[in-house]
Amino acid sequence: MNKVRTDVMLIAEKALESVLPETAVRKALQRLNISGRVVVVAVGKAAWKMAHAAREQIKKGFEKGIVITKYGHCFGEIEGMELFEASHPIPDENSVIATQRALDIVGNLTPDYTVLFLLSGGGSALFEKPAEGISLDDIACITAQLLNCGADITEINTIRKRLSCVKGGRFALASAPARVVSLVLSDVLGDRLDSIASGPACADTTTSEEAVQIVEKYGLKVEPFVMKSLRVETPKSLTNVTSEIIGSVATVCDNALKIARSMGYESKVLTTTLDCEAREAGRFIASIAREISSYERPLKRPCALIFGGETVVRITGCGKGGRSQELAFAASKGLQGLKNVALLSIGTDGTDGPTDAAGGLVDGTSYERMVELGIDLYSTLMMNDSYNALDKMGDLVKTGPTGTNVNDLGILLMGER
Repeated sequence: MNKVRTDVMLIAEKALESVLPETAVRKALQRLNISGRVVVVAVGKAAWKMAHAAREQIKKGFEKGIVITKYGHCFGEIEGMELFEASHPIPDENSVIATQRALDIVGNLTPDYTVLFLLSGGGSALFEKPAEGISLDDIACITAQLLNCGADITEINTIRKRLSCVKGGRFALASAPARVVSLVLSDVLGDRLDSIASGPACADTTTSEEAVQIVEKYGLKVEPFVMKSLRVETPKSLTNVTSEIIGSVATVCDNALKIARSMGYESKVLTTTLDCEAREAGRFIASIAREISSYERPLKRPCALIFGGETVVRITGCGKGGRSQELAFAASKGLQGLKNVALLSIGTDGTDGPTDAAGGLVDGTSYERMVELGIDLYSTLMMNDSYNALDKMGDLVKTGPTGTNVNDLGILLMGER
């Protein structure tokens, strides 16, 4: 591996340390000093690590707890806590079983209890109990449609809130009269609390009218009884909740910036709210690389351009991949022939889309290798098969689960000419 490829991976690995759940939760609890009778409910891809840190930090008052996370994301027993794994990004029966157990735990608490609610990305699928008259199949069907049509996360969650007994502030209502302290690792652009994991402990700012408009916008196939549920309004105020965001994509990008600068790269954060189509984002980032190479703007080499966000993939084929992989793959042609250049695009949770890869790492030789292997850029993108293409090219990045989840991180690194 050449120097820029090595350096870009090192920057990403060190930047991710800043948003590791253990560190973020520990710091927050030291500051908040929660006392009294405590119940812990941890939900999301980072739930196990958040709960583990909380259990170590809370020495007195802890009574019981539950972890609900993605398959393969539990790393051992936690004293006094029940562990559940379920499906993501589409909920399954284990999602419902685990969520019902969480509701049982908080259902009869008194005002002297605190529910420490630890929330991270993936919670919308993992934390689910369908609303009355709605089945899990109904939720899976509309979620799949939303994912495939290119709807953004806020639009997806606007719909999912209204089909659930726990989303859109309803979990906080179920916990009352106990106090809820919600510590959140954000995976939503702009850190909207009511959209992160569909806001189980947050008053909802979206409306039923918006939900209906989303159905119309994307031409979703929705049964009449589902439309009826979408028209039921969510809680607009909650009096028993305190929420705090303890990590986000902005945090990881800021730390990547500091690390890159310490390694001698002139660096800038381009954006932390990238939300266009993945393939278009890849082409755009590659065009900036060419601009820097030809005209030394907006940065002079050696330099690092850092970006974060959550792009979308419009499904047109039946291949294997994810948005970070598709971004990197689409950028490869634009980087062709550039020396000492590497572009890394990864999901911060270590799992990009429904794959075991975190993303892709391409450079100025990637497109040449692609052609030599007989891989066609356009047809691969149309098939959404970036995983298999990058794997053959040697440009697939696998980190395994990182234990955190704060959107996607991208780094364009350009060394000396």
